[in-house]
Amino acid sequence: MNHLEAEKPGEIFAQHLALSVPALLLGGAYLSQYGFGLYPCEMCWWQRYPHFVALGLAFFSFLAPPHRLWIALAGLAIFVSGAIGGFHAGVEYGWWEGLSACSSAVPTDVDPMEAIMNAPIIRCDAAPWDLFGISLAGWNFIVSCGTAVLVWSLMAKSNKKA
Repeated sequence: MNHLEAEKPGEIFAQHLALSVPALLLGGAYLSQYGFGLYPCEMCWWQRYPHFVALGLAFFSFLAPPHRLWIALAGLAIFVSGAIGGFHAGVEYGWWEGLSACSSAVPTDVDPMEAIMNAPIIRCDAAPWDLFGISLAGWNFIVSCGTAVLVWSLMAKSNKKA
């Protein structure tokens, strides 16, 4: 039995959300990149880093007290990724200027100069794919911010029951 299961089911659900959602989002990002050729721009990479942090914090919450702190911090990292996604979506939709114009996807198994010259330029202001008119960055904003709010809400409700 997990350390939280006996008395705080909302908290254990928050803990599992904080671990599974970043894992699924990162898995989807890498599947899109390596399976479907949707190479990330610079801001796409920025959205991934907080998810890696969230994974580490959520995993740590299973191992070491104070568990609630690690879960809440994982929620914060997920929210940061969502905020970056919201900013990136705004750049893609032309609502504001981005901080970075573009980046290149450079393979590591070829001559570096040839790779640089032939690498596709990945623009931060152009969405390579969307679903229902929402870009991947927009979906990251929705899913990540929603998950963070849900994690924090579950933690708050769990705290009131204690």
